[in-house]
Amino acid sequence: MGTLRNSVHLIGRPGMDPEIKKFGENRKLAKFTLATNEKHYNDNMELVQETEWHNIIAWGRTAEIVEKIVRKGRLMALEGKLQTREYDDKDKNKRRVTEVVMDEFMLIDKMSNEDESKDSAE
Repeated sequence: MGTLRNSVHLIGRPGMDPEIKKFGENRKLAKFTLATNEKHYNDNMELVQETEWHNIIAWGRTAEIVEKIVRKGRLMALEGKLQTREYDDKDKNKRRVTEVVMDEFMLIDKMSNEDESKDSAE
């Protein structure tokens, strides 16, 4: 049996602008959701589109780049790994969340003129 690898590849659109959190002087975390779509035919031979939402996080330099260029609705491809963690919610109930820890990404669609003017102003 070969090496087992935790690898995720997604193409989709962010459902929100990234939320950025800072830890200490130099550490950043970027969080957003990504929608992916699958199309298939149901039992009545009707084309159905299903949307799946993925929780995406990025750390460090990747988070800094995400903060500058990722925006709601822009088509992107990403690579990362699945991570599941547990936490206690405000009512002390155990919750479990699965996230994609993004290592690399690429924007697929072109910037709009509005996006270009924002980037050049920064």
